[in-house]
Amino acid sequence: MEYVYAAMLLHKAGKNITEENVAKVLEAAGVKTDMARAKALVAALEEVDIEEAIKTAAPTAAVAVSTEATAKEAKPAKEEKKGKEKEEGKEEKEEEVAGLGALFG
Repeated sequence: MEYVYAAMLLHKAGKNITEENVAKVLEAAGVKTDMARAKALVAALEEVDIEEAIKTAAPTAAVAVSTEATAKEAKPAKEEKKGKEKEEGKEEKEEEVAGLGALFG
């Protein structure tokens, strides 16, 4: 995922998304770079219009964030009672948002 973030950062900064630039961003962040992964990412992004992918994915991401926030608000508050043990309820796990990696799939 950090490779995709590096590519997004380079795009936002108006820089070319090259293997070397991806490696520089990752190294600046303290991530050990696998040049094969960087090369694969750059190759995968050659035919992708990143701006269009962001526009297409933005409504989906907004719905996912909104759904997650609504689910958190809907959880009932637990009351603590002295002398009694707290009851542990089962919490449903929501699926994680696909993330920015799905933009370039």
